[in-house]
Amino acid sequence: MWKSFGEGVLRYRLPLSILLIAATVFMGWHASQVKLSYEFSRAIPTDNPKYITYQNFKKQFGEDGNLLVIGVQTQNFFKPGFFNDYRILQQNIKKVTGVEDVLSVPAAVNLIKNEATEKLQPTPIFRDTVLSQSELDSSAAAFYNLPFYQGLLYNPQTHAWLMGVHVNKDIMSSPKRSALVEKIVQLTNAFEVKQGTTVYLSGLPLIRTMMANKIQREMKWFTLISLALSALILLLFFRSLSAMALSLAVVIIGVIWSFGTMHLLGYNITLLTALIPPLIVVIGIPNCIYFLNKYHTSYKATENKQEALVQMIAKMGVVTLFCNIAAAIGFAVFALTKSQILKEFGVVSGINIMLLFFISLILIPAVLSVMAVPKARHVKYLESRRLQRWLDRLEGWSLDHRKTIYAVTAAVLVVAILGIFRLKSVGYIVDDLPKTDKIYTDLKFFETHFRGVMPLEIVVDTKKKYGVSRNLNNLNRIDTLTQYLASRPYIGKPLTITEGLKFAKQAFFEGDSLNYTMPSEYDLPALAQYLQMKQEAGTSNSFTKLVNSFMDKDRQLARISVNMQDVGSARLPLILDSIQQQTNRLFDTAKYNVQLTGSSVTFLEGSRYIINGLKESIFWAFLLIALCMLYLFRSGRILLCSLLPNIVPLVITAGVMGWVGVPLKPSTVLVFSVALGIAIDITIRFLVNYKQDQKQIADTKQNVIQTIHSTGLSIIYTSIVLIAGFIIFCFSGFGGTQSLGWLTSLTLVVATVANLTLLPALLISLTPSRKDVRQGF
Repeated sequence: MWKSFGEGVLRYRLPLSILLIAATVFMGWHASQVKLSYEFSRAIPTDNPKYITYQNFKKQFGEDGNLLVIGVQTQNFFKPGFFNDYRILQQNIKKVTGVEDVLSVPAAVNLIKNEATEKLQPTPIFRDTVLSQSELDSSAAAFYNLPFYQGLLYNPQTHAWLMGVHVNKDIMSSPKRSALVEKIVQLTNAFEVKQGTTVYLSGLPLIRTMMANKIQREMKWFTLISLALSALILLLFFRSLSAMALSLAVVIIGVIWSFGTMHLLGYNITLLTALIPPLIVVIGIPNCIYFLNKYHTSYKATENKQEALVQMIAKMGVVTLFCNIAAAIGFAVFALTKSQILKEFGVVSGINIMLLFFISLILIPAVLSVMAVPKARHVKYLESRRLQRWLDRLEGWSLDHRKTIYAVTAAVLVVAILGIFRLKSVGYIVDDLPKTDKIYTDLKFFETHFRGVMPLEIVVDTKKKYGVSRNLNNLNRIDTLTQYLASRPYIGKPLTITEGLKFAKQAFFEGDSLNYTMPSEYDLPALAQYLQMKQEAGTSNSFTKLVNSFMDKDRQLARISVNMQDVGSARLPLILDSIQQQTNRLFDTAKYNVQLTGSSVTFLEGSRYIINGLKESIFWAFLLIALCMLYLFRSGRILLCSLLPNIVPLVITAGVMGWVGVPLKPSTVLVFSVALGIAIDITIRFLVNYKQDQKQIADTKQNVIQTIHSTGLSIIYTSIVLIAGFIIFCFSGFGGTQSLGWLTSLTLVVATVANLTLLPALLISLTPSRKDVRQGF
């Protein structure tokens, strides 16, 4: 069958090549249209209750993750040279396109009671001009007298100061976000240089933008480096520029098709899909090596190019098909998860790994058919004495030291299993960044001095119209919850309607800071006319805006907004549970509905979905690959022989993670499905050759020896390419991508050793010799 197929591919190589070129042009156009994703990871299913709660919150109160923060630490803040430049910085940032508002000390306002109008008049504390030291001292005293700003704009104990920049949500969901963030960074850098002080920047807008830009840069570099490294290895192996160029053409077409697929499916480039192009290079090169290796072997035996090409397709076609199916399964199972970002990765990678098979099958025979026959130097690698000596050793181990192989494997597995028990599951919002990265260190600055910048929102539903504004008991409950939150060392100063009421009461009582407390039942009626709780048409002031920000129009919902530390997915559930317990004590669940939401909650839920989805994907990958192997070999014993050498590397990798302290998180759990899908290729290539030779070589031991020598060379070569390709990821700026690199490389090293030692030993032990075996292909 496959021989006839090979003859057909060669017969129709011209129309097939034209079709391939036309398809590549079509996919290339679509590839040029693909865009970078400017959305945060869409890890939660749209029907998830927490996702629905978060979307409802955003409809009611707007985005919670649109605050970029700028921090400095100095005792000279109210010196004219520093403060005046800081004021200019604030004004320049406010002029940047996409910046909606800037909250900072120079822009801070005080509420002044106006007896004539019976309203609270917001008045700037600092004049908008160059200030002298005496003016600054006077204004600073007024500012320090306002507890509302303490913990929000400054930390008096550490002399840290914060500027909050509200950015437009539509800008942050478009490519314009990069220009916005870059402009703010330029302005702060100029201020930093002029004042000789360190400026810290953080907040979700900055973190998301910086990470997206890093993804874009890494995608380009990793694709280019993987191509260059593959080209070098191919040149060393085959000593042929034409063979190298042919292989690179295959993977370059594969990369173009992967980008084209993203655009055709309506996907953008994310942190995960950015890995697909270099993965296509790493996976596509082994296809080329196996095809070229078989062509060279067949030509050396027959010295007939046409016959060698037919044998190449006939022998390697079925092998490469099932290898690509297994690899595609390893990636495509992510599409079975409920996480949208994983679905996109699984769909695009699975489709394009299969497309690589057809690209290789069409392009390689077509080009080889018009090229000159291989020269002696091109096939010299087939007689590498050093590698032959290693293959002889592998043969000796499989025949004479099987018990030792089993004992060593068992001992290593015991140690690995002990390491698995040490595995922990934890992730952080900026977990994938190295600890020395400025994004990470700046975040820690705000966690140290302002208790973090990660948004957490609490919505109290009183279930009654005006249940917030006209019910002092409810306001006191909200204030009690606010004080509880403020007492937590990992939560920053809460903002809610009660803080505004305290600010207003202080203003009502002539600015005395001792009156920064919740209004009593006697204070509230007197304050009501000043607070303008019921907004009249055509009137508006800053306090009204504050009221509207933390209550809905019916005054039924109250919002408590806090920023918190990036505590990680292990601690965050405990923190959220403690807050929920406190809300249940304060608010009767029969009369109130209190919901916790915000980016911190959706991050936790997203991490849980990704990790659980990846665990499920490993199970499905094993099951589907096992079914493919059972169909391919139609033997339970060979199925057992094929799965064991691939389970062992995964167990060892998990054990190493436990012993060295690498936690289970979305980026590290990804390793297992990826490694399984790729490592199984080695097993398939070995076993297919073993099965193909079974008719001519009835003795199992002799067949194993023949298979080791016929496939061992190409297995070692492709393993080197794969390992080198994944090692590139170790140079990523993201910890998750680094883990994917070295953990997958480790798994592939172990898988190669297991498939060249444990697999032959198992075949000899479990498969009896037969003199009459049907050929299964």
